Amino acid sequence: MTNDIWKMDRFGQSRNTVEKAMSEQPPYTDAHIAAYPIEYIAGIDLYNAREFHAAHDAWEDRWMGPVGQQEKLFLQAMIQSAVAFHHLEIGRPGAARRMYQAAKEKFARLKTSAFMSLDLEDYQAQLDRSLSWLLTAPVPRELTPPEVDPPVIRLVPEIMDFD
Repeated sequence: MTNDIWKMDRFGQSRNTVEKAMSEQPPYTDAHIAAYPIEYIAGIDLYNAREFHAAHDAWEDRWMGPVGQQEKLFLQAMIQSAVAFHHLEIGRPGAARRMYQAAKEKFARLKTSAFMSLDLEDYQAQLDRSLSWLLTAPVPRELTPPEVDPPVIRLVPEIMDFD
């Protein structure tokens, strides 16, 4: 299955639908670009383009460097949430479930409602709407995957300090 078919069939929307949503409300501002690491911004662009493995790579480049503990935890949660969708792309719902659960655990450990201008409550609610079906059976590969609408990342206007 090619990525373009996956984006249309499995997520129930075309690339044009996602691009239209992004043009109506950009995911971030010039102030965000100036305030945050380029890998974070690039990961947002890739994630919103449904390029989940590439988003993982961008965030991982930052995560592997010298970053503070909170940022490292946040980036790991974002990486794992992107990898969950990548695993769905390649037909591995069990691995997707493990990544989804790991991401949720790391977001909970952050103990904040927003980080690096991402509203974590909204993002996690979108994530739950997309992936909670993975938790409904002991063996996820026995489930018939529903149409999945992955989260769209949009940063809140406020620029936030991060470690």
